[in-house]
This record gives sequence, C-alpha cells and structure tokens, in this order.
Amino acid sequence: MCLARPWLFRGIGGLGCDEKRQAGLDPWRNHDSGGVSSLARPRCYTGQVKIALAQIDPTVGDFRGNTAKILEFTRRAQQGGANLVLFPELAICGYPPADLLEKPAFVTRCGEAVCEIARATAHDSIAVIVGYVTAAEHGAGKHVMNSAALVRHGHVEFVQSKMLLPYYDVFDEQRYFAPAVRQRICHLDGRPVALTICEDAWNDKSFWENRLYTVDPVEELMKQGASLILNISASPWWRGKCPLRREMLSAIARRHRVPVAMLNQVGGNDSLVFDGSSLVIGPDGEVIAQARSFGEDLVFADTDALTGDVRATCEDEVAAMLDALTLGTRDYVHKCGFSKAVVGLSGGIDSALVAAIAVRALGAENVTALGMPSPYSSPGSIDDSRQLAENLGIRFEVIPIDEIFTAFRQGLAGVFSGTKPDIAEENLQSRIRGSLLMAFSNKFNALVLTTGNKSEMSTGYCTLYGDMVGALAVIGDVFKTQVYDLCHSLNAGREVIPRSILEKPPSAELRPGQKDTDSLPPYEILDPILEAYVERYATPEAIAEERGLDLELVRSVVKMVERSEYKRQQAAPVLKVTPKAFGMGRRFPIAVKVQV
Repeated sequence: MCLARPWLFRGIGGLGCDEKRQAGLDPWRNHDSGGVSSLARPRCYTGQVKIALAQIDPTVGDFRGNTAKILEFTRRAQQGGANLVLFPELAICGYPPADLLEKPAFVTRCGEAVCEIARATAHDSIAVIVGYVTAAEHGAGKHVMNSAALVRHGHVEFVQSKMLLPYYDVFDEQRYFAPAVRQRICHLDGRPVALTICEDAWNDKSFWENRLYTVDPVEELMKQGASLILNISASPWWRGKCPLRREMLSAIARRHRVPVAMLNQVGGNDSLVFDGSSLVIGPDGEVIAQARSFGEDLVFADTDALTGDVRATCEDEVAAMLDALTLGTRDYVHKCGFSKAVVGLSGGIDSALVAAIAVRALGAENVTALGMPSPYSSPGSIDDSRQLAENLGIRFEVIPIDEIFTAFRQGLAGVFSGTKPDIAEENLQSRIRGSLLMAFSNKFNALVLTTGNKSEMSTGYCTLYGDMVGALAVIGDVFKTQVYDLCHSLNAGREVIPRSILEKPPSAELRPGQKDTDSLPPYEILDPILEAYVERYATPEAIAEERGLDLELVRSVVKMVERSEYKRQQAAPVLKVTPKAFGMGRRFPIAVKVQV
C-alpha cells in the first residue's frame, strides 16, 4: 500500500517542538537517527508535488522579521495551491551570519523560530522547507550545523544538514559549521526526495573538470532512489554566475533524469548581493520555472506535469550589474538602519554613476549631492553636476572649499616650509571634502556613498580619509571602462548622465590641467591588466604576452597594486559584482615585499 501521508507514522522525530522540550530533547533535531527520517521508506508515491519557490530577502539576525516573512510567503504559497514551499539556506537567521554563530543565544533563537513556524502552520496542508542553524552532534569539533528543516503539521519532520562546506573566496563555512557525516532522502506524500543545501549540489563530476570535494551528496542521495532534487541556497551573484548556475543544474537534471528545484536567497547582506533567479529544471535540462532576478518573488512549479511560472530575468550582464548594485545599495542602507544617502559630486563619471544608483535604490527624495569645488575645479564640473542633479531630481548643494583649503595650507606653512607643493597639498582638497561629507552625514543621518571605482582602488589612485571616506563603496568592484558601460545603459531610455560628463577626459582636478593619464595608463589598457592580475592572478609576463604589452608597463601597474594594499584594507565595504572583489574574498597581507 502506498503511504500517501507517511508523516502520520511518527516516532520521537515526529513529536512537536514543545513535546520534545518536555522530553528533554533538542526540539529541532530528529533524535531517531541523527538527522535521518524515522519514516519507513514507501514503495511508491501518490499525488503530485506542487512546489512554491519563496524567494525572500532575509536580514541577518532579524528572527522576528524573517519569521514573519516566512509565514507570509507560506500563506501565499498555500493559497496558490502548493503543497510544498521552499525557503533559502539559513533563511531563519539570514546568510552569512558569520561570528554571530559563536553566540549560543543566536543558535537558540534559530530553533525557537522554527518551532514558531511549526506552531503557526500546524493546521495547514502545506509543508515548509527552511534553512536554519542546528546544534552539532557531540564530538563534531564545531558546535553548529547548517541545516534544513522539513516542517509539517506542527512538528519538524525531517532535518538534513549540509555536507560540503565551502572555504574559498567569500565563503568560510568551515570556520563555523560541522559537516554532515551522512545524508538520507526524505519523503513528500510518499515521494522520495533528495534535499540538499547550496554547495552540496556544486560537485557534480560530469560538470566540473576539477572538483573541490571527493564526495557528491547529490549522487549519494540519488542512489537511495530519490525522484526529485531540492536545493535551498544562498548563492551570491557576480558577472557570469547566472548562466553558470543554470548550466550546472541542467547537467544534474539530465544526468539523473529527475526534476531539480533550486531556491536561492535574494538581497544584499554587507558586500554580498544575492540575485535570487530561483529555478526548476526538468529532467531534460530545460527550465520549467524561473523566479525574477534581484527581487523577492513567489513562483509555482508542478514537478509531475513539468510546468511552472517563468518570470523574465535580466540576461544582459551590464543591466544585471546595474540591478545588483542597486539592490546591494538599497539593502545596505536600509539594513543598517538608514534611509538617506549623500554623495559628493565632482562633475566626473564615477560620482555621477553612484548618484544615479543611489536614486534607483533609495528614491530621489532620499539622496543629496554636494558639490565642493576647489581652486582647480573647472566651471564645467559644477555645471555638469547641477545638470545631473536636475536629471535625477535630487537636492544639490554647493560648498566651495577655497577658503578652507587656504586655511589648511596656512596652518601647515610652518612645517611645510622649504618644500614644493605636491601630492600632500593635492590630497588636502580630497580630505576636506571627506570631512564635509561626514559632517553632513552626522547632521542629517545620511550614509556617505564613496565614488571610487575598481581601477582606482587597484592602483591606489585614491585618497585615504578623502574620497575613500564613506560607508559603502558602491562601484569599488567596477572597473573604469565598465563604469562607462553602466552609464550608457542608464542613458538607454533618456539622458540621465549628461553627455558632457561622458565625453570629458577623466580628472581628479587637484592641480591645474590634471588628467588621470598623468598617473595611469589609459583605462582601456589599464583595466585588462588589472582584471588579469587582480581577478585571475596572472603573472606580469603572462599578461604582457597575452595583451601584447610592454613588460615594464605591466610591472609598473602591478607595483601600484601591491603598494596599495594598506589603503584597500581601510576602505568601505565593496559591493561584490565580479568573481574576485576587494574585501573578504581577496585576503592579502599588508606588510609584504612582493617581487614583480
């Protein structure tokens, strides 16, 4: 006989949360088999599995808000006819929680939130799969595990923990989590299902030429007879990630000849931007359901009929980068408890782009721009800034710094006696502007958004405590040539960035007639060098040969990169939109002597 409702056969693992507490057990672990379902495996399954992908934007540590959002999306999923709703990896606490995992109270709150969800959905017909933190088994070495709970009819019916813990780029899960030593299939209306968490699906031997792990959890679960693969993820976005993820999931579906559903987190958390783009793939590798990119969504899929909702996604990489930067900025400002931002407008293209992104993220009414001309600022710079502000509909204030600059130089005249004006005087202007921006920030509770790009941060062509002042480096992972691409994309419908800003030669305007090319190679030459060295770790010799460039030119650029590490490690958090961004995913010593 097919067990259409196998959850009725409950052992200890089927007790409700409160019952488990009364029995002296951990209420959010399955004590029957160390995380393995106690249900007898049915011989067949009945009924269809209509899945809802609840692509939500959780906030790290906001248990109350995250739980309320999970319950809201569960209600909507049930109203839409789903009998299963998926939520992202660690959706209860938000991803990545980092050292918050070291706090016992944080782990306890995770379990309490899952119990709250179980109680709130006790009389619902829908099952919920949600990511959270569980206590590790005794002797595991780490005290927590990255887990997924199957919640149904008022109790935690099944718990699966993550086996593959990434420890590269921005990931450091091995620092916190104990890996699962075994995984088992669970059952939904009698159907055997492989439940996996993010990285557990990223080790398919038929797709990856060089695998990071010796075990493939998906393969092991499929050997147990699973007819459906579910994956809950918190997979950050960068250029090229979406097609790679889709191709990988399609390869898994074709190899095992079963549907694959991947539910991904959306939103910005610190430097990371999660695109969502959740998918359901049919056994033939074709997309049968697709959630939108860079926004919360709820989509449905029938894994028997192989039908589902397909939302339009952003296939253009430039437009996708713009959306990622917008989402990352919005969430960073709002999740830090602010609503407003201030940007220093120089009349150049970088600050123009940051201001435009800020308006997209926060609304024109919440963005203020300050123009702070010095004796070396061209009249066109203020005019261009004013025109940009008008195009964006933002408040624009002009604060000349001539008198402040004069006062600084007079104050330093004694200690600078006998020296010629140089970069010290130039950087005074930038640091004055930084102080004014921070004063405005303090007075009006508006976060300062820095305007430096990746080309400048790579080479150190930026001023500590000057133009690097701020709470978030919006375009710190965007090379200068890409800045132009983004601005042209913004101007596709109407002129947002004035043409004069797009056409003028880049200049910091800190001395008469200054241009960026006085200190740097032209950006169309510089950026490919930086991309190869910073993101791919290519040697100067390889770069020179690949690009057909003079080796000494390449070495001079590399030297600038190496000498500027101390600046980058004091910079504001950078929104990651490339495979290798400055910040936690690129860790280098500061005091080092590198041979180039």
